[in-house]
Amino acid sequence: MPGGRLTQQERQQIALGLADGLAYAEIARRLDRPTSTVTREVMRNGGSTAYRADLAHRAAERRAQRRRQAAPRGRQAPPQADGRDAEAVREYEELFTTVLMRSGLPKMMARVMACLYTADSGSLTASELVQRLQVSPATISKTIAFLEEQTLVRRERDERRRERYFVDEDLWYQSILSSARSNAELAETARQGVGVLGRDSPAAARLENVARFLDFVGESITRAAQQAREVLYADAETTDR
Repeated sequence: MPGGRLTQQERQQIALGLADGLAYAEIARRLDRPTSTVTREVMRNGGSTAYRADLAHRAAERRAQRRRQAAPRGRQAPPQADGRDAEAVREYEELFTTVLMRSGLPKMMARVMACLYTADSGSLTASELVQRLQVSPATISKTIAFLEEQTLVRRERDERRRERYFVDEDLWYQSILSSARSNAELAETARQGVGVLGRDSPAAARLENVARFLDFVGESITRAAQQAREVLYADAETTDR
């Protein structure tokens, strides 16, 4: 039933839909569920290629049991502005965290990023992160240091001299440029191997193909990122007028 928890039968239908190559939206339509519900369910349980209904159902039961056990200790979802459903927000943050982890971020870093992105201000203090994530201040400090090192967050002091941590609008653009630079370095290293191994050898041919592929992809992604940034910034300037 829409709005309720997924049943084991619904999870089996999701698994069948994935096996048939159906899109999340189509699976959701057949279940009479929001597409976000199906997307969240699949992403938190192995993704489209590894989803198993039985394992997903057991994992859901374990999460529900942990929530019931935590309830007496007074842990509650933080109040939400604008009449938002606190449980829906919490589940979305879990989904966002899972997707960030699949992109390569460690779990705690992903959790902090999800919190920052879902905060209307785009920023939180250390104490706010401690409260939302129920972890120690030391954990937040180490996590922020890592994210700063990766240029994923920045810190400023507010009017009360508290440190606030921000996610920049330019974050993904800078991240893509950083990735492109890493690919370029790998391409250059592969190309050096061509001379070492002998240009006519199979190994050299393989490395040359790697270098050419990375060059092409890196240039294409960088160009696309620059074009998207220009368009988005132009749209933002038009909206502000």
